[in-house]
Formats: sequence, C-alpha cells, structure tokens
Amino acid sequence: MKTIKGPGIFLAQFADDVAPFNSLDSIGKWASDLGYKAVQIPTNDPRLFDLDKAAESKTYCDEIKGTLGQHGLEVSELSTHIQGQLVAVHPAYEELFKGFAPKGMNAKQRNAWAIDQVKKAAVASKNLGIDVHATFSGALVWPYFYNWPQRPAGLIEEGFKELAKRWRPILNHFDENGVDVCYEVHAGEDLHDGTTFEMFYEATGKHNRVKLLYDPSHFILQQLDYLAYIDHYHEFFGMFHVKDAEYNMNGKSGAYGGYQDWIDRPGRFRSIGDGQVDFQAIFSKLTQYGYGGWAILEWECCIKSPEQGAREGAEYISQFIIEATEKTFDDFADAGISQDEFKKLLGID
Repeated sequence: MKTIKGPGIFLAQFADDVAPFNSLDSIGKWASDLGYKAVQIPTNDPRLFDLDKAAESKTYCDEIKGTLGQHGLEVSELSTHIQGQLVAVHPAYEELFKGFAPKGMNAKQRNAWAIDQVKKAAVASKNLGIDVHATFSGALVWPYFYNWPQRPAGLIEEGFKELAKRWRPILNHFDENGVDVCYEVHAGEDLHDGTTFEMFYEATGKHNRVKLLYDPSHFILQQLDYLAYIDHYHEFFGMFHVKDAEYNMNGKSGAYGGYQDWIDRPGRFRSIGDGQVDFQAIFSKLTQYGYGGWAILEWECCIKSPEQGAREGAEYISQFIIEATEKTFDDFADAGISQDEFKKLLGID
C-alpha cells in the first residue's frame, strides 16, 4: 500500500485579477499558508502559467518549481480541461464553447488550437518532472445521451470511433513524453461514467496512456455508486479530485435538474464536508488499492465562499489521509511455521 499525498488544491476556481489570486507567487503563498503542499495548475490562465513557454523551456519550468518551492509547494499536475473540451465539440455547443479559445477563431481553428495546446501540455509536464496530466475528453454524442428520439443503431459507436481517432495522436504524443492522460469523467463529456470510459478505452485500442481522474462528486449527481466505481476502475486512477456534492430528492425535478440554477437543483456541488460524499470510505479504498497520487481539493459550491472552502479543505483532507501501514496487525502472533511443516498442519502424511 501507499500513502496518499496531500493536501493539494486545484487553482482554476480561485484565480482572479485581485491579490493574492492574480499571480502564481502570491496564490502559492496563500495556498501554503492554508496548509496545502501542492497546486494543480490550469494551463489556460496566463495569470498563473504560460503553457507555450513551459513547452519550450525547461528553464521556465524550473522557475515555476522554484517560485512554488519557496512556499514549500510542488506542482502536482497540469490541467487542460478547457482545451481538452475543444478536442471534440458537437455543433450544438460550438457557440457556447467559443470563449474557451482565443477570439476570432472558427470551429476548425479552435479544434486545431486545442489539440496543439494539449500536446504542449505533455512536453510541459515532462519538463516539470510530472508523469500524469488532467483533461476533459470533449463530446460528440453527448446530445444523444437520452434515447429519444430513438438513436439509429451504430451512432454512438461511430461517435466514439471518431473521438478515439482525434485523441490517439495526442495519446501517442503523451506516450513519447512519458505522461499519462487522466480524463475527468464528467457530465457534458462523452466520458461521463464507467461504461463510456470503457467504450473510449476500447476505441483507442486500450491505449496504455488512457487513465482516469477520480472525482466522486459527479457520481452523486448521477446517482452512481462512487465506491463500487473504485473497485471497478482503481487500476486506471492517476489523479483524485476531492470535491463534495449532494442529491436532494424532491417531487418537482430530478437528475436532469429542471433547467434550474445550481442552488435550486436536486443535485448540486458542495464544499467539502457539506455534502454527502463519504470521503473516509474513499480514502480507505484508495489506500487499500495502492493509490499514491495527490488528493487535490476542487472547490465548487453554490453556497459557501471559495475562501472558506479552501480554508476548511486543507484540514479535511489532512484528516482523511491514511498513513499506509507496513506491518500486519497480527504479526505478533506468528508462530513461525515453516513450509516443511505445512503437511503436518494439514494432517497430510
């Protein structure tokens, strides 16, 4: 077994134009003062990180590590959630997602830019000495998740075939740089549960760099067993987002949310400790299965402020981390029976 590393914090939801959230140095000090030991960096935010520089210059990456190191922090991982989303976009969502790329680009240009960005993150990760990377898969068949009108046979399979076709060269590039791609299974992505992850994995030819970012909050909203999910897919886990959620069943709306804002939906994300996720059980299972990566706080809450969520999150995660034992509790009772004595114990002549 391994001891989970942490606490770490994903900076995407905290970056801002006001101090201390407007530079890597100041946000790093803020995170360190709260008790965090690592930061997960969004590569799309120039206030914190220059992806182009990081892919071109190991010196720049060393400077990043030095800036954080003076506050006692590491870079846990890089994230291209925003860029990964644009690797595959159904036409129904092109207008909504166009703000994820530089202004003035058409759909084809946004797609090319996104693929280039994700590939650069592979080199940047290598330059930082990191072997795992966080991203989204994007989606081509998400508009058809509910089978009405009835889907034509083969439509979903064709969609996953195309999704894998787009990702396979990216995955090969990550393989060349010794970095795993950890997909966050998430609503709005074609990879949104265990079954769709398996479909994608098969479509890529079981590519050795296809891994998972485990975030139980998304499964609360889907009413999927997030503990059993660990049993099924733990061997693929390269990352772990510590994010809470709750599902409050009522008589007016359900998992689809009734087009309501987050605060009014039955399923909603909450700050850690305020939702329904059993993190004690999760940390136990992850430790049992030998997950030795980082436990990263991701704050998303429609009620509590990010500052309070971050303050409380460091303490929560520290309490959940289990120092993996190197001993068996009943070693003291070992009778020292040799293999030669096994037959005697079994009553075999």
